[in-house]
Amino acid sequence: MLSYARGPNLALLGKTIGQALDDSVEHNPAGDAVISRHQSLRLNYRDLAREVGLTARGLAGLGIRPGDRVGMWAANCVEWIYLQVAIARIGAVLVNVNPAYRSHELRFVLRKSGMKAIFLHERDARANYREILEEARRDEDLELEHAILLGTEDWTRMIEHSVEPPPHITSIDDVVNIQYTSGTTGSPKGVLLTHYNLVNNAYLGGAGLRVSGSDRLCAPVPLYHCFGCVMGSLMSIVHRIALVLPAPQFDARATLEAIEAERCTILYGVPTMFIAQLEHPEFRKFNLTSLRTGIMAGAPCPIDVMRRVVNEMHCPGIVVAYGQTESSPVITGSSPDDDLETRVSTVGRALPETEVKIIAPGSGQTVEAGERGELCTRGYLVMKGYDKEPEATALAVDSEGWLHTGDLATMGADGCFHIAGRLKEMIIRGGENIYPREIEEFLHGHPKIADVYITGVPDERLGETVLAWIKVKAGESATEEEICDFCRGRIAHFKIPQYIRFVDSFPMTVTGKIQKFRIREMEIEARGLTHAASIKTA
Repeated sequence: MLSYARGPNLALLGKTIGQALDDSVEHNPAGDAVISRHQSLRLNYRDLAREVGLTARGLAGLGIRPGDRVGMWAANCVEWIYLQVAIARIGAVLVNVNPAYRSHELRFVLRKSGMKAIFLHERDARANYREILEEARRDEDLELEHAILLGTEDWTRMIEHSVEPPPHITSIDDVVNIQYTSGTTGSPKGVLLTHYNLVNNAYLGGAGLRVSGSDRLCAPVPLYHCFGCVMGSLMSIVHRIALVLPAPQFDARATLEAIEAERCTILYGVPTMFIAQLEHPEFRKFNLTSLRTGIMAGAPCPIDVMRRVVNEMHCPGIVVAYGQTESSPVITGSSPDDDLETRVSTVGRALPETEVKIIAPGSGQTVEAGERGELCTRGYLVMKGYDKEPEATALAVDSEGWLHTGDLATMGADGCFHIAGRLKEMIIRGGENIYPREIEEFLHGHPKIADVYITGVPDERLGETVLAWIKVKAGESATEEEICDFCRGRIAHFKIPQYIRFVDSFPMTVTGKIQKFRIREMEIEARGLTHAASIKTA
């Protein structure tokens, strides 16, 4: 038996994002659409459609036209959803910008995407975004024309000066979203995703959870990630259910409060979020018995944590999903109907209308079931490509349409998949994808650093965290704090090395290639991380 599977047949939706909202308004106008607890806002589907319409006309008043790129650089809020749908409705393209980005990363995305407008809050507890934007724009020839501060007169003025968008026919195959992810090599790449990609992944994801009109989704995951904006907001719209936003950023207590107060039936999170809730000192005070199912994804999911969510959070149908941004994002998932062992020890089966195979690295031949190889997928879910990077696109998606994920996996005789590691060096820290080369290139800008290599090491709470091996220039000396100070405020907090070791040399092959696996092994032993490295994941 070869390691190839195709999910069940299921008629896909031929809708744009705007049409999906229209259908929800038609069939469930008075039903709860979005509850943003930290903003004290509750909108039904009729309300949501009204706000989306106002936002679309406001965008048109700014001069946003079909094909223009519009950035959203903010933590979770209702405006995120207004913009997500409004931008799609007028034929423009939403560019997701990570709120953790600082000037170095923001400058790259502004330049690379060519966005015409960006929406942001002035500041929050984590950063002063206005100042970061001003620094990113300094001495740069950018196409950015508008920077709109959410919750201020900027937004009000945009709505007041709105105009009717010019006539435009939107195709389901139009690119509607760009999300930046570190691909197989180099700097972050803009993943081009279409209405067809996103609406159908949202549809199939909800179908896999057996979603019905009475479900209420608690989504503490960030909307700038595929997990949040596809499986969260779009899934809720496509299936006409309520989306509950507990807080701007993840807050364990706020999430527990939201589940109880809103009687949520579905809960999302990366493993660290579930762990934080389970370990919260007031965990036992909350009534979570309304929970029915949920998704744990975004990072390797510890089997013991899955069991605790089932038993202690009263979430009997919790499942694991696997995917990546380039696949819109979900490729495989377990089902609430699967037995517990399947749900806690695998990432499930291929979703409907999705092909998955495991190939031998090098030869590209499909391996036998049980053999390890690279997981590839094909179907409606595969991205249109990387923005303005045809060569990188060709490396990721072959001539037969197979997306090469770079992840090592096995397929069992039952068609369930297990993720065994990664061919590429990507570090996944608490659900955040980190590409080592990006940090290495940044740290090479430090005047004392001669050479540096970044790799991931295991972490019991986050799954992985960042390690830096640094060789300083002759005659120089540096401290860990000095290196971290160089990073703070210039790169995202999750990319700052947690561990730093100053070395005189690096382990290499006879041909001079750095052996990062040896660095990792040496650090696991030296730092007593053996237990973290042994934690089993699905």
